[in-house]
Amino acid sequence: MSGPEPELETESTLIEHLVELRTRLVRALLGVGLLLLVLLPFASELYTWLAEPLISRLPAGQGFIATNPAGAFFAPVKLAFFMALFLGAPWLLYQAWAFVAPGLYRREKKMAVPLLVSAVLLFYAGCAFAYFLVLKMVFGFLVKFKPDVIALTPDAGSYLEFVSVIFLAFGASFELPVALVILTLLGWVTPQQLSQGRGYAVVGAFVLAALITPPDVISQLMLALPLCLLYEVGIIASRWVAPKEAVAAD
Repeated sequence: MSGPEPELETESTLIEHLVELRTRLVRALLGVGLLLLVLLPFASELYTWLAEPLISRLPAGQGFIATNPAGAFFAPVKLAFFMALFLGAPWLLYQAWAFVAPGLYRREKKMAVPLLVSAVLLFYAGCAFAYFLVLKMVFGFLVKFKPDVIALTPDAGSYLEFVSVIFLAFGASFELPVALVILTLLGWVTPQQLSQGRGYAVVGAFVLAALITPPDVISQLMLALPLCLLYEVGIIASRWVAPKEAVAAD
């Protein structure tokens, strides 16, 4: 007679989790939607700001073109949506954290908060590095060394896609220290192994930079060199979280 009760409890718990998941998803979408509504009136100004690294290097009076009739409208709107996701990342991560936190142990909670904060800050740092340094140098190089018979008339939509890829590449690449710390916490690597693999990491950084950046030396170097530095930061951070035996061996 008492057999079905555990099944009812399991089903009830599952329903509660699903309800909580739905609540968190709704809150996350509402937060991004609110940011989008705030940013939409400033979509044109946002696109002008994004285009500044290239516009500042074009001849006076020259701007972007739209190769399709709706391109001039959709490019700023898409940028507003991307900015809403970008600015809303802490809110989205908080909702994910609030959903999984009740099932974590105290030590896991203690480690997860700094990792989440570090991940957000490093992603923002990577995007800022790409905008203020990489894009300016890359476009300066491309404009300076293009043949005079070729007129550089960038398309609004293509430019947004190009810059979005650069931001994503640098933002994700700057997460390297967090990734190394997580691998150390999982016990998959030790600080000693990370130190011994430094040479392979340098080669991998240059290969990765060549694959995900435009085909110019400047952008490749400006991704590969920070990756090498971030790898060293990851080794140092992994020593803080590694077991004492692994640190002693290192």
